[in-house]
Amino acid sequence: MFQLFLSAFVTLFVVIDPPGCAPIYAGLTSAASGPQRRAMALRACLVGGLILFGFALFGEALLAYMHIELDAFRIAGGILLFVIAMEMVFEKRTRRREERVEKIVHDHQGPEVEDVSVFPMAMPMIAGPGAIASVMLLMSRAQGLQPSLVILAALAVVLLLTLVALLAAAPLLRLLGAKVEAVVTRLLGLMLAALAAQFVVNGVRGSFGL
Repeated sequence: MFQLFLSAFVTLFVVIDPPGCAPIYAGLTSAASGPQRRAMALRACLVGGLILFGFALFGEALLAYMHIELDAFRIAGGILLFVIAMEMVFEKRTRRREERVEKIVHDHQGPEVEDVSVFPMAMPMIAGPGAIASVMLLMSRAQGLQPSLVILAALAVVLLLTLVALLAAAPLLRLLGAKVEAVVTRLLGLMLAALAAQFVVNGVRGSFGL
């Protein structure tokens, strides 16, 4: 069970990327006060968590309703995760996030502090397509109640770490620095690429009975 927890934890940690969310959140809430930042961080993780737990528990039923086979979803999810991994390795994801921050901050200049907890933090930063696909793929591999609870526990721990990262966004930026963050992002991207390839292999095997 520990191996399952570790696998689920690493997968969700890489996809949700709490250290990567921290600088985004710091940029979006630069004009907010301490209490406002804490409230928005908590709300973002709660909303993102509700979305991910909802897809974890009812995503498979939704696929069945839409007549989508689980193996087809594994292949599609694996390809999606691989694209995200490639962007992480070549830092395209980081640059796009920074551009999004600059645009939002530029478009909402003024004394009023915008609530960024639901958009873009909860969605698509925390509960993005990659995270939704990952949690559904992990739950699809769980056989029985105990493995499912282990995966949900891993998701809860990652969300808790995300909350900690958002709350400590500014100190983390000063501690890590841009170069260390870039190295960590590339390593996580490489791990995610290998995991994505495994999802595709499993989906192809299931679809063709290999």
